Amino acid sequence: MRVVETIFQVLTMIGNAWMTILLAYYIYLSVFGFRRNTRSYAPQAPQARFLILVPAHNEAAVIADMVHNLASLDYPSELYDFYIIADNCTDDTAQIARSLGAKVIETRKESKNAPTGKPVALKKALEHLPDYAERYDLLMIFDADNLMDRSILREVNSQYISEERPEIIQCYLGSKNQKGLVALFYHVTYTITNRFMNLAKYRLGLNVSVGGTGFAIQTAYLKRRGGWTTMSLTEDFEMQVDVTINGGRILWNHNVRIYDEKPTNFIASFRQRVRWSQGHWFVALRNTPRLMKVWLKGGVSFAEMLALLTYMYSMAAPVFMLLLFINGLLEYLNPLLYGHVLAAAMIAAEAAVSAGGAQHGLWSRVLMSLSSVLMIGYSFVVLYWWAERVDNGKRLSLLHLPYILLSYGLNLINVSATQVLGLFKHRQQNKWVKTRHKIRQQQSIGAPEG
Repeated sequence: MRVVETIFQVLTMIGNAWMTILLAYYIYLSVFGFRRNTRSYAPQAPQARFLILVPAHNEAAVIADMVHNLASLDYPSELYDFYIIADNCTDDTAQIARSLGAKVIETRKESKNAPTGKPVALKKALEHLPDYAERYDLLMIFDADNLMDRSILREVNSQYISEERPEIIQCYLGSKNQKGLVALFYHVTYTITNRFMNLAKYRLGLNVSVGGTGFAIQTAYLKRRGGWTTMSLTEDFEMQVDVTINGGRILWNHNVRIYDEKPTNFIASFRQRVRWSQGHWFVALRNTPRLMKVWLKGGVSFAEMLALLTYMYSMAAPVFMLLLFINGLLEYLNPLLYGHVLAAAMIAAEAAVSAGGAQHGLWSRVLMSLSSVLMIGYSFVVLYWWAERVDNGKRLSLLHLPYILLSYGLNLINVSATQVLGLFKHRQQNKWVKTRHKIRQQQSIGAPEG
């Protein structure tokens, strides 16, 4: 029993130390997100050739909006093609897309137990287009429920040419819907992350996170790596890790947006986050030795290694929360957000104050509580208020704060539970749980320009 207690104490100490590192790193990073955005590249004439792929599984409710949006992009039609990937559809997604003039690639499972999901659909689509690297410069991926600014290809083209053809460009991830406690939570955390994580990293010359949609990847890079080979449930994160470890660049574009439909109920959010967490843990645990090896050999800088490592294990905090729970500290459990500034802050605040030992218990509790309040205020008032104001042109009223905090509190349990569950299920990477989409363009808050 003594050995078990010692092991538990060591794990708790490691967790406290890691959360402290995350706290310091994300606060430092957030400082570089306050400056107003200015275009960092010069406008360029249309030159890059785009292949656009849209994986769609039973998306009849929203696919028409996507096709209309893609057909009306402000870019020469001879320089881009788009395909709807009707993946194992049992509805009329393919028929609707074809009736509107879209090119459709239909994919089917080879067997009952064959893997399914977005990565498999993308792999099959590229196999259907074997000369994609010769015909196109960039592959751009959107989800079927997305809407995008009409200027998106022009902006990506300009950045791609001006910044010497990076491997990946990720565009701003906006919210198609924001109403309700669940959708609001997504909107708030994405708004914070877009500016204080991704834009901040871009300004520091670090690779940004790939968000799963609204990103362009160099076709020559894909061809060199043998096509679409990422097969985890988080193909975006897997691609991000692969590009970084191989010395590639991932840039952020804060000037153009895609609008993504967010879940509106806790069950749908739970299922989506379990899938995200399974894939995230799988990619992180599988690639940490590779990252350390490349860094030690000088293949990536210390700053790049730290940026990726902190993102890899941003989900570790709920695991350490569980350790604290087992240790009888349930009343001190602190909130954890997936991949955002607050994600490390709350747990690290506790780590910092609890390290002093039991003899300082009262003061530790007081300081921990104060730190928690300050971190919530910093993230959900200061960071969100600033990002919402400068990026979305909205002023956050104090009257909205209780509703935002209620959204945060209710979603906290959901987020933390899925990140712990994802760790235990991380080896299961062959079952894709679909998130249903139904919001049409005229029903959305975020809408494309023009």
